[in-house]
Amino acid sequence: MEPYQLTATQALDKFKGGSLTVEEYARSLLSRIETRDAAVKAWAYLDPEYVIQQARQLDSIPPEKRGPLHGVAVAVKDIMYTKDMPTQHNSPIYEGDEPKVDAACIITLRHAGALILGKTTTTEFASTTHGPKTRNPHDPTRTPGGSSSGSAAAVGDFQTPIGLGTQTGGSTIRPGSYNGIYAFKPTWNAISREGLKVYSLILDTIGFFARSVEDLQLLSDVFALEDDVHPQDDFSIKGSKFALLKTTVWPQAGPGTVAALETGAKLLREHGAEVEEIELPPEFDKLPEWHSIVLHSDGRSTFLPEYRIAKDKLSPFLANHVENVNKISRATQLEAFDGIAALRPNFDTIAGKYAAILTPSVVDEAPVGIESTGSPAFNAIWTALHTPVSNIPGFKGETGLPIGLSLVAPRYHDRHLLVVSKAVGEIFEGEGGWKREIYS
Repeated sequence: MEPYQLTATQALDKFKGGSLTVEEYARSLLSRIETRDAAVKAWAYLDPEYVIQQARQLDSIPPEKRGPLHGVAVAVKDIMYTKDMPTQHNSPIYEGDEPKVDAACIITLRHAGALILGKTTTTEFASTTHGPKTRNPHDPTRTPGGSSSGSAAAVGDFQTPIGLGTQTGGSTIRPGSYNGIYAFKPTWNAISREGLKVYSLILDTIGFFARSVEDLQLLSDVFALEDDVHPQDDFSIKGSKFALLKTTVWPQAGPGTVAALETGAKLLREHGAEVEEIELPPEFDKLPEWHSIVLHSDGRSTFLPEYRIAKDKLSPFLANHVENVNKISRATQLEAFDGIAALRPNFDTIAGKYAAILTPSVVDEAPVGIESTGSPAFNAIWTALHTPVSNIPGFKGETGLPIGLSLVAPRYHDRHLLVVSKAVGEIFEGEGGWKREIYS
């Protein structure tokens, strides 16, 4: 196995055992990127010389002083400030802009010993569905999803083991599904968003991409994600109870997602789980509309500075937020804010009855073309409810491209959800019908 193929957990084991240096590992990743960049185009900024400089510095640290992520490569979505790299938000307004400060999440990663590989592509300000240059590694004629396009594609293409993303609608879970990788959106505000471009303060959440749940657990350790009750280390699918939830947007599901959800439930039952199909009470039907209202309302203040200084360089979609073209009243805005807030504890009670809720991650496999990053229809309600969500790969659509399913848990049950995700992932990846490939 080449070093670039290693998960973060596997790479750490080799660093600790002395069979691999960080520099050797970094050179393998850079070689992989050089081979595949023309096809995937995941990077907004990458300086190979600086990567090697970081690697050598990490190799010089005595073993007893190394952090929990020592040498592990991380791709960073280009809306997060990095003091030694530009942060450009895929916006001409910030082209070449290089704030000399790290976002809180980057400070945390550096302290843990991570190798900051580079900045990955995003849609404009991580706030539109108009795709960047990045292509799906499994089919370059299709989108990798978004807005965390580059991070997901880079992880899916073995260019990095870990990617940072964000989610305001479906920007972590959807690209996780399209790229055939694990994705995790923690409970809202569990990770500091200081130092990144905010779209909506009450929706934006930092998320992770990886090719194993162990790597997601490793990151959760670094970011101090904790449940009130420590999850069972010996969790078993057999005897556990899951809910199957299609949600109010189920009519949008394509054949790939319909088949994946049916197969996922079947596999859980075959492994001894009880799977109960449920529906949310009617008051939850307003969530998609309320999420949209919050998004457009928060965008009025978020993009006012860019609108004032460079409206001609701002996406019309975002300029429309500032101009409130949808004529959203403050009363309507408050109804959405308060309505969503009232539903959060109700959903926690429902979800708390199950090991997890099984639900779609995407409408279907990645759509053709890179102009649009696809629909977040199946993700937005979980973002609004602030719940932790994971994407579990393992299924495929009609053309053989990956499709994942989501697991959802109550707020601040992040570690529990990851334990369940690990057990479910072993089944879905082993028996779901889709296998990860390494492309040359």
